[in-house]
Amino acid sequence: MGTAFGIGMETPQRRIRIPAFYRRNTFRLSIAIALPISLLSAIFLTEYAGSWVKRIVFPIFDILAGIPSVVYGVWGTLIIVPWIADKLGPRFVDYTSGYTVLASGIVLGIMILPILVSLLIEIFTIVPQDYREASASLGATKWQTCSKVILRKAMPGIVAAVVLSISKAFGETIAVLMVCGNYAAIPRSLFDPCYPLPALIANNYGEMLSLPLY
Repeated sequence: MGTAFGIGMETPQRRIRIPAFYRRNTFRLSIAIALPISLLSAIFLTEYAGSWVKRIVFPIFDILAGIPSVVYGVWGTLIIVPWIADKLGPRFVDYTSGYTVLASGIVLGIMILPILVSLLIEIFTIVPQDYREASASLGATKWQTCSKVILRKAMPGIVAAVVLSISKAFGETIAVLMVCGNYAAIPRSLFDPCYPLPALIANNYGEMLSLPLY
């Protein structure tokens, strides 16, 4: 499973460093899942989709962005965790409970996906139409215009959108708490449980008047 460590016997720096290490890995996985899907979705909706598709999809993303994190946590517990435990996990490891680093990354990735798509749509929309027309006049295809012109012009905005999504992922607690496994050991694979920093805070610092010793 992983190399367990005694929290009470560790130095204060290590007690925080280990959960912080889990957290970095979890949010990196969530960004790796959400960013490619968001980029392709935003490009399709702004450059290829018809107006009727936009009228349907845009409000859906706005609604998904406002759903509380506990709802995503319940969805991850009911859908993602059993899928990893019964379908995906046995293909790679002998046993996994489903409450894993991978489950945390997937749930976080799905959580930040709507807001990231909405931000990227706004960024691509404000790129001047003159750039598209100039690229088309030089014989570029639609995809060449998107990949070589629009993405390059919108790169500062894309970076800002990713940073904003990362800040949202850093702040989420309850969804990660519900699917991470809350096991204080260093995970050796994506199919091991973990103990991110938000889960540590939620589990042990519920009342600031009664702080634990670790």
